[in-house]
Amino acid sequence: MMLMRTDPFRDLDRLTQQLWDSSLRPSGMPLDAYREGDHFIAEFDLPGVDPDSIDITVEKNMLSVHAEKPRVETEGKDVEIISSERVHGSFTRQLFLGETLDTDHIEANYVNGVLTVKIPVAETAKPRKVHVGAGDNKKHAINA
Repeated sequence: MMLMRTDPFRDLDRLTQQLWDSSLRPSGMPLDAYREGDHFIAEFDLPGVDPDSIDITVEKNMLSVHAEKPRVETEGKDVEIISSERVHGSFTRQLFLGETLDTDHIEANYVNGVLTVKIPVAETAKPRKVHVGAGDNKKHAINA
């Protein structure tokens, strides 16, 4: 199998997509977010990222994820790039978190190129039962 060195139509298609269809382009850090039981889960695709480069911060109700994926160093080597389509560089994604989440107990795990951030729902935001007391149903006479 041989890679074509240039394909001007592919490059033109890519440029057109970037200019006119940028809303459909995936970001450098695709995200799935969902609620599972008493937790909010966010999964970020970060293939090839060194886990030590991942930085997660929470400030007020903003969760920020930052990661680095450096380009393979070719400078000074006898290398001719034939195709370069993989995404490299710095990636940042921010999520606004609702006030019903417990940001003091966030857990994060990176496995097989997927960063999973798990945020529990705050105890005060969970549904709770209200006890209904049984009082005296007797009518009280009003002395006039």
